[in-house]
Amino acid sequence: MSLRLSQRDKDIIGFINQFRAVDRDSLVELFFKQLKSPINACNSVMVRLYRLGLIERTQQYSPTVYLPIDAKIKKNSQKILHFLSILDVYKQMSTYGMPKQVIVEDKPTGRKGGIEPDLFCIFKGSPFWVEIQRNQYSEQKIQTKINLYEEFFFSDEWKALHWQPESRAAIFPSVILITPVRYAVNSDHIRIIQVASIHELIEKYKGSAKQQRDGRPRVLSSSSGIKINLT
Repeated sequence: MSLRLSQRDKDIIGFINQFRAVDRDSLVELFFKQLKSPINACNSVMVRLYRLGLIERTQQYSPTVYLPIDAKIKKNSQKILHFLSILDVYKQMSTYGMPKQVIVEDKPTGRKGGIEPDLFCIFKGSPFWVEIQRNQYSEQKIQTKINLYEEFFFSDEWKALHWQPESRAAIFPSVILITPVRYAVNSDHIRIIQVASIHELIEKYKGSAKQQRDGRPRVLSSSSGIKINLT
């Protein structure tokens, strides 16, 4: 069987390697939606790549979920749902503008015990670390997580991260908590945004932009009362 791959084949394999778990419908949306029969085209390509041994798959989910060939997660692992949640956030962002410098499960401190956001990206010109809370946690646990971000802020190590702009001062990313629950957490040093989805974030941003046009300060207010400036 030929191993000649199209650029799209390579892009799909790279995307699956990057996001660790990608469902068929997301692949259709991201790579095949311009075709006449996108689902059939996607199924054909994915079967071919699977038979070539270039990707792995699990049919524990419907539609099928595709994994890297060297995936270290079991095909029925709950970790797959975690990666699909990260992918969903990425897709939501993509409807408003393609995120750049995307890192899944970022580990910016390079050591255990530091912050480990589910996603880093530059979205609409600003850097963000995204924490996806699929389950409800105690406020103490969430505040502990925020405290780790503050520790990293004071370390100044973030100023040397590879994505930092060369032409201006380093920027500490805003932290987006994707959560259906609002936590009474706060920080005097880092920007925290609590929303249920990226769609909600954009709606709040539109509201703050309208305030600015009306001559009022451009701020975003989280439900915990934290005032957040969007830049």
